[in-house]
Amino acid sequence: MKRIVESPLLFLIANICLCLCSFTWAVAQDSKPTKGLASAVPSTKDSKLETAIFGGGCFWCTEAVYQRVNGVKSIVSGYAGGTVPNPSYKAVTTGATGHAEVVQVTFDPDIVSFEELLLVFFKTHDPTSLNQQGADIGTQYRSVVFYADDAQRLATEKIRDKLVDEKIYRKIVTEISPQPEFYPAEAYHQNYFNTHPQESYCRSVIVPKIAKFEKLFEDISRKNAEKRARKEKKESKK
Repeated sequence: MKRIVESPLLFLIANICLCLCSFTWAVAQDSKPTKGLASAVPSTKDSKLETAIFGGGCFWCTEAVYQRVNGVKSIVSGYAGGTVPNPSYKAVTTGATGHAEVVQVTFDPDIVSFEELLLVFFKTHDPTSLNQQGADIGTQYRSVVFYADDAQRLATEKIRDKLVDEKIYRKIVTEISPQPEFYPAEAYHQNYFNTHPQESYCRSVIVPKIAKFEKLFEDISRKNAEKRARKEKKESKK
């Protein structure tokens, strides 16, 4: 389970330090975007882009996986599905607000489909586990898809049922609900894995998820797409 600082003073100091670090990183990224990874800032320049909201346990994990999907343009970690406006991370971790940790994914459907994003979602976390992913326990870690429209709802139900019919999973407990208000998480949660790769949680929990994604989804891996582009560019110069 992710560690939470218990002392109020230490919690305040830790948050200030983390926010300052995240702010410094964000400023740097404005002038020099992270190569090969989806931005943590949503793009609004292209009207054909679509959004999807997924909750697959800790949002650090879900964010890190979707950052490596080709066609994903931006990702924002946040909270959705609760009853309290503008919740804080500390409040959400109690489970009392009803929110789930989620990611809002903005993607180009001409490059990657919603159905492909769904398959990534279902196969990189455990959709059979109710309110728990590994050591992360509580309703805030529930498996959930918040659909934007009927097309997303129907696609989610279809793929869920197909995975059960094909006996990939015996039973899927993923919540499928209309998109509620989405609240972006605090700055220090954004792009978390990429800025904290050496943390024990990142190494023990997130790295295996990324490896699983790269193994199962070679066709839509951003890394592989970049390799193909470099190869094509090299061959075009011959």
